[in-house]
Amino acid sequence: MFSVGTIPGGTPQSPEPGAASASFPSLAPVSGGGEAEEEEDNEQEPAEIYLCALWTSGYLGIAYYDTSDSTIHFMPDAPDHESLKLLQRVLDEINPRSVVTSAKQDENMTRFLGKLASQEHREPKRPEIVFLPSVDFGLEISKQRLLAGNYSFIPDSMTTTEKILFLSSIIPFDCLLTVRALGGLLKFLGRRRIGVELEDYNVSVPILGFKKFVLTHLVSIDQDTYSVLQIFKSESHPSVYKVASGLKEGLSLFGILNRCHCKWGQKLLRLWFTRPTHDLGELNSRLDVIQFFLLPQNLDMAQMLHRLLGHIKNVPTVYSALGLRDACRSLPQSIQLFQDIAQEFSDDLHHIASLIGKVVDFEGSLAENRFTVLPNIDPEIDEKKRRLMGLPSFLTEVARKELENLDSRIPSCSVIYIPLIGFLLCIPRLPFMVEASDFEIEGLDFMFLSEEKLHYRSARTKELDALLGDLHCDIRDQETLLMYQLQCQVLARAAVLTRVLDLASRLDVLLALASAARDYGYSRPRYSPQLLGVRILNGRHPLMELCARTFVPNSAECGGDKGRIKVITGPNSSGKSIYLKQVGLITFMALVGSFVPAEEAEIGAVDAIFTRIHSCESISLGLSTFMIDLNQVAKAVNNATKQSLVLIDEFGKGTNTVDGLALLAAVLRHWLALGPMCPHIFVATNFLSLVQLQLLPQGPLVQYLTMETCEDGDDLVFFYQVCEGIANASHASYTAAQAGLPGNLIARGKEVSDLIRSGKPIKPVKELLKEKQMENCQTLVDKFLKLDLEDPNLDLDIFMSQEVLPAATGIL
Repeated sequence: MFSVGTIPGGTPQSPEPGAASASFPSLAPVSGGGEAEEEEDNEQEPAEIYLCALWTSGYLGIAYYDTSDSTIHFMPDAPDHESLKLLQRVLDEINPRSVVTSAKQDENMTRFLGKLASQEHREPKRPEIVFLPSVDFGLEISKQRLLAGNYSFIPDSMTTTEKILFLSSIIPFDCLLTVRALGGLLKFLGRRRIGVELEDYNVSVPILGFKKFVLTHLVSIDQDTYSVLQIFKSESHPSVYKVASGLKEGLSLFGILNRCHCKWGQKLLRLWFTRPTHDLGELNSRLDVIQFFLLPQNLDMAQMLHRLLGHIKNVPTVYSALGLRDACRSLPQSIQLFQDIAQEFSDDLHHIASLIGKVVDFEGSLAENRFTVLPNIDPEIDEKKRRLMGLPSFLTEVARKELENLDSRIPSCSVIYIPLIGFLLCIPRLPFMVEASDFEIEGLDFMFLSEEKLHYRSARTKELDALLGDLHCDIRDQETLLMYQLQCQVLARAAVLTRVLDLASRLDVLLALASAARDYGYSRPRYSPQLLGVRILNGRHPLMELCARTFVPNSAECGGDKGRIKVITGPNSSGKSIYLKQVGLITFMALVGSFVPAEEAEIGAVDAIFTRIHSCESISLGLSTFMIDLNQVAKAVNNATKQSLVLIDEFGKGTNTVDGLALLAAVLRHWLALGPMCPHIFVATNFLSLVQLQLLPQGPLVQYLTMETCEDGDDLVFFYQVCEGIANASHASYTAAQAGLPGNLIARGKEVSDLIRSGKPIKPVKELLKEKQMENCQTLVDKFLKLDLEDPNLDLDIFMSQEVLPAATGIL
């Protein structure tokens, strides 16, 4: 609401509270980078993904829509087994909100979807299963939907023939299942009106591009592995005001490497982490950029580029992108990323930047929290704004004239303007105005009472409504129209902006990885397709080295003449689990194109990483701890190939010792029987009988390692160094003492352990036996004292047999 002058005095009043005007959708205004703005970016609603899948005759067609960038992604027809492992892999990676498919399905697909729908406790959430009539997936109708779509990235000047040719260069129309999946997805988006639920029905779902994705070079990693290796780790937000807003990243590999300056870079880094690859060309191209920025002479350039990337958001993107382009033109064009940025950030960016800069009033947009335009863009808007600016003084004069015609008992009045309502005469409520009938004033139409002020329409205010109209809303409507026209101009060059974001986010990720590699002392890994395994020289755990005062590096080599199965024994708390995780994390980092915490690392052809390290217990799963362990091992046994890396820690400890040992030996013997097809396995165990009883056959495939220690009197010194050999004891008593258990308990445990090993009977402790006898004597005395000898119903024979004799037996 706009304030006007008050009579008498002619001093403009402040706006009345509670009369804020409505807002319109607008382009995001530009502001300087700051913590508050960063928090707002991070608190945006999470992206939602809607997937459509079809499976027929052993082939799978997939397409999905991502609301974060309004892009449709599709996978060309790919072979998939009847168990639909490929589809499951896609679902695990993208976690769609809805899965759309045809109501007429093969029984394998029906069974798969039924199982998916029954996973009530699926993390992060169970997807909605949507069935559409099979006619919606017809090949011809799907083609028609694709060709008839309203895509902002296609210029309006294109003819129908040109549009068909353009789309044919993007969409593989020869992949029939993919085309049908795309058609079904478009039908679903149109019905649900994803993202435009509140818009007019003629506004279609925004589609800013089509992108192809493939899984041929991806390394398979399940959610358990991501969890136990702490690649991702979500924690509740520490602020009580943000508990409901979601989770934050805790101490994790992603957390320490995520130094991205724009949200698009963070999103791409997370995507790389969820899709590790063994595509050597892609991996080496990433490493080349990181290595370039690690050179001391390029540090200033890296910092300057990272500052520019901090402004890659909405409107500022075009300005910062021009700076990125100019900077990359001075860098070596032998690096593909620099060449792409220098060439593909075209002059269209100049046009977009100039257009936005000439139209958008950024300061005004910030002040009013809505889209506003600069002066001299639209003369009609300028004229209405001038009228609006002059309203207070003009309405003060109108109020003075109105007061002359009012009752002399009314001391003052004002004329105010409220958007959507118009001009009103406002007078204070007088003492005699008690009932509603007292509000009636001749010549005025009573409207409402607010904060002890009466609002009326007068003949003069009605004239003002007719003469000036609803200025505020008219201005907003016209500026909203200009905003829409500006958006159309920008979206006509959406392909350029999409490419800018793709390349800028890639540069952001690689700068972040280079920064982490510089600070943490990482080195460049090498890739050897001929090497079946991994070779790591003086590797370090990337998280543990940040938490420990000192960290002892360890080497690892698997494959070739070093064996495929590493059996690691050693005392409790000697570092076996850390070593296993270290091998897994270094391998994973190399497979996402990052430098690694090691002096040297050579990574062979790895197609999957499986783990059984930590049981993710949950009541909601309805499974015992041991059952969860078995599921994890079964996944590795059923899916690991000769190129897979398997990490197993303390498998078998959740059940009877003999049964657990037997299961572990059986699993390892199963893999050993595969010979050269055996996966690369690191297994840590405290089952020393596995070696002592020679449960594994001797041969070149098995190598025994241990964690080096030294006994110094009653103390045990850990060196945390891996060496060849076999541990002779678990030293559990020492670990128990370190944990604070009483000495007598530790001594008794050691005694019982020695008796079991020697096969001798275990006798009760004499002190404990005497204590038990005293308790039984006291119990017997208490029973006699409670006995009522004068009770006629007392049967001494029964009392002696049921009460006295059992207690006496305990004493004897």
